[in-house]
Amino acid sequence: MKDTSHPNLRRAVQQDARDLAKLIDIAGEGIPSWLWGQNTAEGQSPLTVGIARARRTSGGFSYTNAVVSEEAGQVLGMALTYPIDAAPDTDIADLPDPIKPFVELEALSTGTWFVNALATYPSSRNRRIGTVLLARVEEQARRAGYSEISIQVYGQNTGALRLYQRLGFEPVAQAPVRHHPCPPYYTGDVILLIRKIAQRSG
Repeated sequence: MKDTSHPNLRRAVQQDARDLAKLIDIAGEGIPSWLWGQNTAEGQSPLTVGIARARRTSGGFSYTNAVVSEEAGQVLGMALTYPIDAAPDTDIADLPDPIKPFVELEALSTGTWFVNALATYPSSRNRRIGTVLLARVEEQARRAGYSEISIQVYGQNTGALRLYQRLGFEPVAQAPVRHHPCPPYYTGDVILLIRKIAQRSG
């Protein structure tokens, strides 16, 4: 029997950094760990790099941009989101191959509230936590004056793609996967999906 109870949602704090790093790695299909591994010092693990980045107060991957789902003091899932008000000024050619399609599509997301990562731990799935987190994100975006939410997903991640489409997201663009260096070794395309935010009357 599925557990459909809804855990508490709250803004993330620095003490959530370990969970945020683990969850963004789940959302990113292992690519975050791969990237962190390119910047480790001797004796340092990729996760340690990720935790340090999550603890920052600036940048996209910062606890200040995250909302977590929590139950009995345990983090179950998170949404990492922020507005994209201008296209990235990074030269795509200079980026590692695994993230090139994501940055390409980010340039097409200008003016939207961007869902960088949405994830739950495997033990907390099938409880609609992702759906509840997205509802919180939509309210946050609406209050900030945005009319659209954007999200990216590997086309071969059919489960996530179906979920987002069921929640009203529509595919608007795609970019080819250059290299997915870790399981499940996706090929094909990364897809950009956008959903209109329902505006409340009155």
